[in-house]
Amino acid sequence: MTSVLPAVASTAAPLALGPKWLDPEYLITSMGAFALVGLCLIVFAECGILAFFLPGDSLLFVAGMFVARGWIDTPIWLVCLLLTISAMLGNVTGYGIGWKIGPALFKPRSRFLKKEHVDKTHEFFERHGARAIVLARFVPIVRTFITAMAGVGRMDPKRYFTYSFIGGVAWAAGVTLLGYFLGNITFVKENIEAIFIGIVFVSIIPIIIEFVRSRREKKLALDVTQEIPRQPLH
Repeated sequence: MTSVLPAVASTAAPLALGPKWLDPEYLITSMGAFALVGLCLIVFAECGILAFFLPGDSLLFVAGMFVARGWIDTPIWLVCLLLTISAMLGNVTGYGIGWKIGPALFKPRSRFLKKEHVDKTHEFFERHGARAIVLARFVPIVRTFITAMAGVGRMDPKRYFTYSFIGGVAWAAGVTLLGYFLGNITFVKENIEAIFIGIVFVSIIPIIIEFVRSRREKKLALDVTQEIPRQPLH
């Protein structure tokens, strides 16, 4: 059974981006002996049932830090394994929700949820699906909704779950291990919030580059179309 010391002084700068109950240290310590179970449920919820408001990266990092200090009495390999499994189960659930329910919401005559949006989503995942699934793991909110959208867009299940597994290991196990090995460094402890803002920024750089590149390609295509002289009518 996971064990957390009942009274743990906060060792990291408190997160100022939300209420106290979203502070990773507060969450983990308040769950007491069921901390690991709670962590798995939170990861599952964020990845699978659109609970975008829950902390993800910072929670994993602090969990690794707590394991390193013995406040979570479970081997780090087992913590990483269980969190990765939770993330994968969440992806399976989110994908299933998008696959079963999503298309039914996109009706041809709907003002906002149109069938063409599903077609565009499908096209997006055909072109950028693998990269998007892996990178989305490290971007808050995006990682929550992209799972369902992959189901809505009918991304090939085998391809989706392959890259979802790669992203899940890199995110759930990778960030937890970072907390395990770096969490005791004074600078890291005192600047957790700034570090994760930086991580988010670095994570979205490829998405920004892809967006700019796509806009540029569309503009060039439009310019070429406009330069083609019209044939005179006879």
